[in-house]
Amino acid sequence: MKAFGARTLAARRKLSLLSIFSAIALAGCGGSSGDGSSLGGDQAEDPVVVDYPVVYVRRALVRDEEGMLVADSVYSPSAFSPGAELLLRDRATATAPERSLTDGLFVSDEEAGIVFEGGYDVKDLAVSADGSQLAFAMRAPNIEGLDDDEQPSWNIWLYEFETAQLTRVISSDLIAEEGDDISPAFLPDGRLVFTSTRQRRSRALLLDDNKPQFSALAEDLQEPAFVLHVMEADGSDIQQISYNQSHDLTPTILSNGRILFNRWDNMGGRDRLSLYTVKPDGTDLQLYYGYHSQATGTGSGTDPVAATFSKPQQMPDGRILVTLRAAEGIAYGGDMVVIDGENFSEAYSEPEQQGVLQGQESLSVEQVIIDGGLSPHGLFANAWAFHDGTSRLLVSWSECRVIEPGTATETEAGITQPCTDEWLATPDIEPADPLYGLWIYDYDEGTQRPIIQPEEGIMISEAVTADTRPVATFIPQPIPGIDIDRDLYDEGMAVLDIRSVYDFDGMELLDIDVLADPLQSTAADRPARFLRVVKAVGIPDDDVLDFDRSAFGRNRSQLMREIVGYTPIQPDGSVRVKVPADTPLAISVVDENGRRLFGRHNNWLQFRPGELRKCQGCHLADSEVPHGRTDMEPESAWAGAPTSAAPFPNTEPGLTADMGETMAQLLARVAGHPELEGDLKFADNWTDPALRAKDPSSELLMSELPTPAPTSLPCLSSWSADCRTVIHYPDHIQPIWDLPREITDDMGTVLEDRTCTACHSNRDAAGMAQVPPGQLDLRGDPSGVNNNYSTSYVELIFDNPTEELRDGAVQNVLVQDTDDDGNPLFEVDENGEQILDADGNPIPVMVTVNIQRIMSTNGANASRFFDVFEAGGVHEGELSAAELRLISEWLDIGAQYYNNPFEAPVN
Repeated sequence: MKAFGARTLAARRKLSLLSIFSAIALAGCGGSSGDGSSLGGDQAEDPVVVDYPVVYVRRALVRDEEGMLVADSVYSPSAFSPGAELLLRDRATATAPERSLTDGLFVSDEEAGIVFEGGYDVKDLAVSADGSQLAFAMRAPNIEGLDDDEQPSWNIWLYEFETAQLTRVISSDLIAEEGDDISPAFLPDGRLVFTSTRQRRSRALLLDDNKPQFSALAEDLQEPAFVLHVMEADGSDIQQISYNQSHDLTPTILSNGRILFNRWDNMGGRDRLSLYTVKPDGTDLQLYYGYHSQATGTGSGTDPVAATFSKPQQMPDGRILVTLRAAEGIAYGGDMVVIDGENFSEAYSEPEQQGVLQGQESLSVEQVIIDGGLSPHGLFANAWAFHDGTSRLLVSWSECRVIEPGTATETEAGITQPCTDEWLATPDIEPADPLYGLWIYDYDEGTQRPIIQPEEGIMISEAVTADTRPVATFIPQPIPGIDIDRDLYDEGMAVLDIRSVYDFDGMELLDIDVLADPLQSTAADRPARFLRVVKAVGIPDDDVLDFDRSAFGRNRSQLMREIVGYTPIQPDGSVRVKVPADTPLAISVVDENGRRLFGRHNNWLQFRPGELRKCQGCHLADSEVPHGRTDMEPESAWAGAPTSAAPFPNTEPGLTADMGETMAQLLARVAGHPELEGDLKFADNWTDPALRAKDPSSELLMSELPTPAPTSLPCLSSWSADCRTVIHYPDHIQPIWDLPREITDDMGTVLEDRTCTACHSNRDAAGMAQVPPGQLDLRGDPSGVNNNYSTSYVELIFDNPTEELRDGAVQNVLVQDTDDDGNPLFEVDENGEQILDADGNPIPVMVTVNIQRIMSTNGANASRFFDVFEAGGVHEGELSAAELRLISEWLDIGAQYYNNPFEAPVN
């Protein structure tokens, strides 16, 4: 690990350098950059919009050292593109003069040792509902002599239109530089919501895990995750309100007061950018639109292409306006699309993007191609809706252009031509650079008026107008003790309520009435026995901890996980349990052996302190039923108690239910909300003993492990909300294989050695080479195939060739390869002619034969490992129930090599 003291000194130096420009008097920055004579023609002024000031970002196209355009990416929100400028026109017309709001803001002071390199960057413009304030994100230029991690960060700034006052929202240099802050939006009460890498609450909770504070990387491990925060307009009271493990982007406020934003779901490599909503306090997170509609763009071919819903904002009619664009590219734009999120949660009428496109439509009067191919109608980098009763938009639009063949040279870009049918039909025609100007676009009238004519090498990337808009509904903060449970709030806990895990999108997986009735079902008849709660582990960047990335194990997509605990699932499939707040959580339904029954839950759940989150049940990974969106969910498959003041059928008479109540809700009402436990403990609370005997109790206890337990000693004896199961393969799984398992007589004479590694080794008892029994070598020494891991880990988790003992040595079994039709293959030369051996015979192509993988990173029930320990298996009874449980847990969470980066080997 690198020294934290060195980073602290560097940070102090950075802050001292930044203080010089944070203290500048910022009223009335800049002046006119011209009279506008070169920016527009003689088009008539628009009488509806001329009185609205327009603010826009003008930037130079960014090129690499070879002069090629640099692609932008929605996956890289912290990207810094110097050369932007924030400009204002008092009227949204082509003839109105412009003035810079940020010119002269960052001035070098060589005497103080502060020399700025290049320009600054500006983005993410937002206007308050009354039109009096502009919020935006700005990043100062790089400072000469500072390392990358010491350079200025993105900050939120405010501009007052009446006073021309420009201020950084967070005045403290120390606080402002805690992370990158972008994408501000005004809440109805005057606060700001924004997205940031500061991860304020998540960083504080790291101390509870005995880890240093850091901003965790997004799941692609490229940069820290941006998550939603709110703060007062003066920069005080900063609170984190979302806990995604990848980016939460571009928040905007809906008329109902909820925050709409773009969430990157990337757990397990899902890679989906969808629209979500959440209340301003972070409660009631819900999917809004598009999780299964990831390819709704128009491409050069006939099939829809991948597209993201970028820069959402609500139109006056309630629909959501987005820029539908490729996630990455050098076109910098896409199509203008409106989403009917009030009535649809997905784009198409049928699953798997089949049927009619009904959830969204383009506002462009002509088709827009967004896949990087030529789009005859041009491209839109941004669109801003006027709230004036018209169908007009303020758009950043680029004409489609091509380079006339034969005119480009090493020093000249070539002559550009418009995308006419003639030029588009020219073979191998090349697109010209984008040319984004600012326009008023009327999608009903089909007209387009220029505000700012485009310039070569320059683009207007976004623009807003300072007009008034309806104030969104104010959603007040819940008050502990009144709106939410005071005890839960003070404990930093929440409650998860699942109506039935047997409810799959409103359909019964099994007959819930039968499962809930002790006279019709025993505990053994119910497959779902426990709910496992798993926590994400934050991954630091290399500056914090340069650990070996092999620590993730074979399947990096699961990164690292900790088990928070278990709770029993009641006979009707219901769950009600306390869970940690402000923590990214995932859940799994497991059987009596602690093995996951269904696929992984690939979306992070979040809970705020005191929150009660209710869930109908489960859903399949590819189901497009709007799971989790409460206004569109199907009715629950489980009605609950059929009447009040009576027990569930054939259950304990003293447990009387309220109508519609689940079994878990009844228990919580009677005995309080249960807490998670570290072990799998079952007790029959329901069977009426007057009707039949209760099901026997059972326990799978971690304390019964004969090897080191993956938790602390205090947690072994008394599990608490701070306890975690953290499994490392070398420390907790390998010891199972190494544990001596000798069978002796009364005199201590070894009759049989059942130690796993005594048999499953490359040497027999006499030290002679052998093919390990079952083609499985469980030694803990470094693998000769992959020295990042032990031999056993590679043998269990990776594909391995079948071996045989030949000429006294263990060698791979080789067989002749065949083509797709089963014909044998022979070696050939570069001309395709067979190569012959010394006897004139063709030489066969020989390949290894892989054995069937023994364990799977998809989980315990996807692994054949456990078959030999079942009744009748060759190793029946040779591993304890506690050992098999631990192995099952480890496989279910991803079979990582380590699950704490601070305990993994460092580079």
